[in-house]
Amino acid sequence: MEVSSWFLVLSISFCLFASGSFSIEDFNQAFPIVEPDPGHTKLRLSREGLEVIKRITTPIAAVAVIGPYRSGKSFLLNQLLTLSCSEGFGVGHMRDTKTKGIWVWGTPRELNVDGVKTSVLFLDTEGFESVGKSNVYDDRIFALATVLSSVLIYNLPETIREADISRLSFAVELAEEFYGRVKGQDVAFEPAKLLWLIQRDFLQGKSVQQMVDEALRHVPNSEGQVNQIRDSLAIMGDNSTAFSLPQPHLQRTKLCEMKDSELDPSYVRKREKLKEVVASIIRPKIVQGKPLNGEEFVSFLEQILEALNKGEIPSTGSLVEVFNKGILERCLKLYSEAMAKLHLPVSEQSLQAAHQKSREDAMQLFDQQHFGRHHAKKSVMQLDEEIEKVYKNIILANEYQSSKLCEGLYTSCEDKMDHLQGLRLPTMAKFNAGFLQCNQSFMQECVGPSKANYEHRMMKALQLVGDLLPCHGGVRKIHHKVYLTGNRGMGTLYLLRNVHKDVLDIGVSLLQPSLACDSSHLGNTCLQPYPGFGQMGHSTWCSSFIICTLLAVLWEKKTWVSMAITLVQQS
Repeated sequence: MEVSSWFLVLSISFCLFASGSFSIEDFNQAFPIVEPDPGHTKLRLSREGLEVIKRITTPIAAVAVIGPYRSGKSFLLNQLLTLSCSEGFGVGHMRDTKTKGIWVWGTPRELNVDGVKTSVLFLDTEGFESVGKSNVYDDRIFALATVLSSVLIYNLPETIREADISRLSFAVELAEEFYGRVKGQDVAFEPAKLLWLIQRDFLQGKSVQQMVDEALRHVPNSEGQVNQIRDSLAIMGDNSTAFSLPQPHLQRTKLCEMKDSELDPSYVRKREKLKEVVASIIRPKIVQGKPLNGEEFVSFLEQILEALNKGEIPSTGSLVEVFNKGILERCLKLYSEAMAKLHLPVSEQSLQAAHQKSREDAMQLFDQQHFGRHHAKKSVMQLDEEIEKVYKNIILANEYQSSKLCEGLYTSCEDKMDHLQGLRLPTMAKFNAGFLQCNQSFMQECVGPSKANYEHRMMKALQLVGDLLPCHGGVRKIHHKVYLTGNRGMGTLYLLRNVHKDVLDIGVSLLQPSLACDSSHLGNTCLQPYPGFGQMGHSTWCSSFIICTLLAVLWEKKTWVSMAITLVQQS
């Protein structure tokens, strides 16, 4: 990589810029690209600065400096650009406006990165922890700089505080989250190179890298939140570098008036070394495997800023879990309200289908509104558990309502059958009609998980009633064999019937069409030999019509083999 003199020479070559309304001199200044809205809570684009960037046709690499309010970020950038305070970025103690939002130096530096001509932009950011701003605003600035930059310089005075680690962790997670919302959750976030810059004169025998490593090391016996913050920085991987820079002079308010010869020599040496370190880690900004030119960089900035402003985000002052908990509660409410629209009881299949649809809708809402990929895994498991709890209660309610409904229908049918049971044979048709009507109503209205149980109970009750009904012809019933004394003098008449829970009809003629019997041939005629019943005491058994009215006999609507079969022994 070619590093020599790239900080000393301004690259104002016309090849980088298209024609426009700005003159060359216009670019030798800082331009705002992102500014605060009037409420100082959200960000808005500054078209003037965006036009400056759009003119760049080569790959872009951005160097952003972030840090607390009044920590010397603007002065540091001027030092990296080799510009005086009057020429470069506005320094806080010199100008009342100071830096608001994010500013870019209008003339990029050219650098050869692995044989590729790269335009290096320098971004100055508004310091955090100043009066009159919300934490959410600071976090948006921090996150936006994290997403846009190729090199992120975290400028910290004196030491690394726990709050500094927490803020960086949150900014990285915020950047990762909204990068995913713009480019898709399956697209990996490519973090910037992080440079911890500690402005400190004495490190008490420790290197600055040791200081950073110790600050990021897991804390034993912590409650979990402290180490969770450190774990979220794992995405930075080996992308971080530590560097210490001594104070340039004791009289900080006069720094802008001093030449290099008046500054602390150790500071000047370290500053030049810092330039080399920054140049060595610069790479073009890559999004989805492609380096961005000016137009593409601005388009990417617009997409990220829209997502940041549109998305509801927590502040570093509140735990991410607390933020996600609020979203979780809204998603659970969405599920519960959807399921409450069901008019119980319903079938188990309908309940399961409604549960699946409502759960999918709740999960989709959570995916759209949750914060943090790492925190989301825990939250989505919790949401699923809460949904299952609600679903189990709905299952119990459905079972209760189903049992209540079917019990009422069963009792109504039972009362009706008790009334019909006292009827004599001439009114048996009324019994049949009453039963069919009752059974039809029961089958249509009894729904839910209790239906099968009450169907079984009802069939058993109907069978019992049928067995107790009288029949003309001298009926005598013993278990599954029914002995009938006919008046035709042709011998003993047998009726075999199998008892099954799915009894569907009553009082229909036992002459089945499937037997292909000719109803005109009655008496002793063997209409059709029926094998397999030789064990009943005779070699030949035939199916025939039975004269005795058997309206009280029940049978199953299965194949004709398992139906009630009338058998007559040939004399």
